[in-house]
Formats: sequence, structure tokens, C-alpha cells
Amino acid sequence: MEKIDELDRKILKIITQNARIAFKEVADVCGVSRAAVHQRVQRMYDLGVVTGSGYMVNPKSLGYHLCAYVGIILEKGNMYKAAVEQLERIPEVVESHYTLGSYSILIKLYARDDEHLMSLLSVIQEIPGVAKTETLTALDQRINRSLPIE
Repeated sequence: MEKIDELDRKILKIITQNARIAFKEVADVCGVSRAAVHQRVQRMYDLGVVTGSGYMVNPKSLGYHLCAYVGIILEKGNMYKAAVEQLERIPEVVESHYTLGSYSILIKLYARDDEHLMSLLSVIQEIPGVAKTETLTALDQRINRSLPIE
């Protein structure tokens, strides 16, 4: 990955604090043209520095009142890709991580309630290669942010 420079960092700091800010405003703060900001942001997308944009929706507003983390133990490590392909088909699964330690995969999911969580766990436990799951439910979330841009 190419290194990002100070102007890139300045742009990132601004847009990560307010994703809806106009490029013209970013350009004014940075002392460059709007086109330069646009080109820099596009370049950072192309390099994989910026990986997404959009709005974060509160799951509770959609009826998903339960957040859970599920540790998945696979029968064999080489079953990872096939298991993740199956997990991708479950819309309530919003994150997955291939991990070292107690679990092969750690996922984050949202459920409407306990019954919905039980049904999701049943689907997950039926995925070929899944030997065992362990579920942790989140009671509260206070921190949700990107790394600081320095």
C-alpha cells in the first residue's frame, strides 16, 4: 500500500469526523481545490485506505434489540472459507473475523429477541464444519469509532 501524506491525513481527519461534509468545505480547510480533495479521496478508496462510506443505522430502530458475538469453533481450519460463505448468507451477521485463540471465527450479529437469536444459532450450528459455538450478548455499547487520524 502506498503511503499517505499529510494532506491525505488532514482530509481523513475531517471526513471521518463528518462524513456528510462537502468536499468544498474540506478543500477550504485544507487550502486546496475541491477537485484535489475529490482526487485524494478517490485515490484513498482505490488504495484501500478508505473502505466504506454511508450512514450507520441504529439496529434497534429496525426492531433488532439484541446484539451478540458468537465464537465459532470449526472441526478443521481449512473449513473456514466454506463456513464464511454460509455465514454471508445470514443477513443478521454483520461482521466476521478469522481468529487465533479459542475460536476459529468470531462473528457479530443482531437479533430481534431471544427466540430470533435461538433460530439464528440453530442455522449457524447446522453449517458444515461448525463443531461448537459460544454466544456472548452485548448489554450496552459506548464506543464505536474509527482509529484516530494523526
